[in-house]
Order: sequence, then structure tokens, then C-alpha cells
Amino acid sequence: MWYHGGMIDFPITELLDASICMIWLERHLHPNGFVCPHCGSAKRRLFRQQKHFPAYRCCDCDGYYTLLTNTAFEKTRQSSATLVLLLRGITKGESTARLARELQLSRKQMHTLRQRVQANLNQSAPSDLMDGTSFEADEIYQNAGEKKYAPSRSKRPAATTGK
Repeated sequence: MWYHGGMIDFPITELLDASICMIWLERHLHPNGFVCPHCGSAKRRLFRQQKHFPAYRCCDCDGYYTLLTNTAFEKTRQSSATLVLLLRGITKGESTARLARELQLSRKQMHTLRQRVQANLNQSAPSDLMDGTSFEADEIYQNAGEKKYAPSRSKRPAATTGK
């Protein structure tokens, strides 16, 4: 465990099961099914076991791809557990510095990954106008930092009562 500013950072990536994280990533990165990004075929064969993610060859077009091809995490060399925890941290609103410490990444690398995820979300966000006369929205409040000190007061002397 590491201590930073009174908070404990756990080496949590070592506690997660890689195969379960891989299944979770497949389900969420490819909600319509994990298919060849080149031709759309679901027929694939294992081509090579890389460090964290297996590489596949399409049986129809012989295209090469991994679970991360055409995602915000393409060309990253992170484990599946790291990517799941990164997504969880971004969703929770964790700071880049804290995520970098917890996941043992450089702050610059963490910032780059966060920017890719946010850019991907912006591209895939719905752009259609809503029609209707009433809408319902859930409220969420996220504290951006509490005020530690009372607001500064003017330095002029307090008014004295005449005696």
C-alpha cells in the first residue's frame, strides 16, 4: 500500500481476475458482438497470444485484430484489469493524478487515455433533438472541492461605537 496525502492507494489491478475483465471489456466495447472490424465476420481463429490480449485472424478476410482494435484503447499496452479500473475511475470522477498512482501509470499516459475515452464518448453521444413538452432528468451533484477557509473579509478596521 502507498500513502499519499492521508489516502491509501491499493494495488487493486493485482486483485482482479484478467479473464473476467476481458469478458466485461468485450461486452462493453463491442455491445453488438465482437466481429472482424474489416469485414464484419464473426468467424475468427486465434493468431497469437500477446502479453494481455489475444490477437485474431478473420477466417473470411484474413484481417488481423484484437479486442481493442477500433476502440479508444487501441495501441495501449495495458492489462484488461487496468482498463476496467480506468473506466471505473473516470466514471466515478476520480482525478487523473489519483488514477495514475492507483494504476501505476504515468500522469501523462493517464491523461492521454482519459482524453481518448472522453473524445470517444463525445463522438458517440446522441445528437438528435428531443421532442415533447416535458422531460425527466436524474440529478447528480459532484463536489468539485470544498472551501477550506471562510471567505476573506475586508482588512478595514471594525466600526467603533461612539462613546
